[in-house]
Amino acid sequence: MIKIFPFIFIILWSSAFITTKPIIDYSDPFSALAFRFLIVGFGFFLFCIYKKQKIFINKKHFLESFSSGVLFHGLYLGGVFFSISKGMPTGIAALIVTLQPILTNALSGPILNEKVSIKQWLGVILGFVGTLLVLGFDIGSDIPLIGLFATIIALLAITTSTIWQKKLSNNLPLSVSNMYQALGGFSFNLLVIIFFTEPYIDFSKTFIIAMSHQIFLVSFGAFTILMYLIKNNSASKTVSIFFLIPSTSALMAWLFLNENLSNLDLFGFFITSIGVYIATRD
Repeated sequence: MIKIFPFIFIILWSSAFITTKPIIDYSDPFSALAFRFLIVGFGFFLFCIYKKQKIFINKKHFLESFSSGVLFHGLYLGGVFFSISKGMPTGIAALIVTLQPILTNALSGPILNEKVSIKQWLGVILGFVGTLLVLGFDIGSDIPLIGLFATIIALLAITTSTIWQKKLSNNLPLSVSNMYQALGGFSFNLLVIIFFTEPYIDFSKTFIIAMSHQIFLVSFGAFTILMYLIKNNSASKTVSIFFLIPSTSALMAWLFLNENLSNLDLFGFFITSIGVYIATRD
């Protein structure tokens, strides 16, 4: 079962891109994220109570998990949601964030003392080239400066969060750690609402369906798997699977949204798959 976790993660995480736009259409980004992680945090709290897990932890472990949540659920997701809401083309945002495995590989050596082999670098490069083919070289529209800035912040946040998560000193149950990470994400987005924006959510049928998908399948499902993979594998190998996400998202959009899928997309998916295989194999 554990061996198929990366494939389950890719499918669940990729599906989030299909429901992000409907959420942004019916809410401001930070209200949506605050609502999402309030529900997620409460859900993990109930699970911890049901499993009789210790939820009152020491200050150090709390700050570690809380800070990871601020980085991942606050700065990363907030940056991506905000940039798209300001007109950042989704493909460009995805391309910038997809630089994460390259940054993580570059930093894993000096920070985590992980040895990144030439084979892994080859896989990472192939993965990025394949992603370029899927997302396309013709970006076709102006890039809003604020959207570009927010996306770069998101890239730095998810890279830092991945390395930070690997360095965490605690061995908390994933449900407890995820609960406090959700609290960190909720707190960050709530502060943004209070000081910088007006809260807005239209609880339409479309919003409820899209948000339910991101809460249950992405936050409870995919994110928990990701945290497990980071804790039990090298950071550089774990993040390499992120290169498959744009390709898988394109396939899902073709299947469920009737979007076009070109031969170049399929070739890019093939190149990316080879790159991920090379980067992650022992």
